[in-house]
Amino acid sequence: MLLQHDDVLTVKDLSEILKIGRNGAYELVKSGAVQSVKVKTQIRIPKESVICYLRGEAQPSLP
Repeated sequence: MLLQHDDVLTVKDLSEILKIGRNGAYELVKSGAVQSVKVKTQIRIPKESVICYLRGEAQPSLP
């Protein structure tokens, strides 16, 4: 499932990958469980952050 997505994901992508609702995806981002970057008004999530979350690993540091 992750292979078909770009290296940078949206919250919608995250919810589809994890098969959770949009609110659940926003909660993961808000809590820091999945790291994200805000670009103006949009949230972007590095694919590597999702992979680390699924593996239970520490999140990579973002610039």
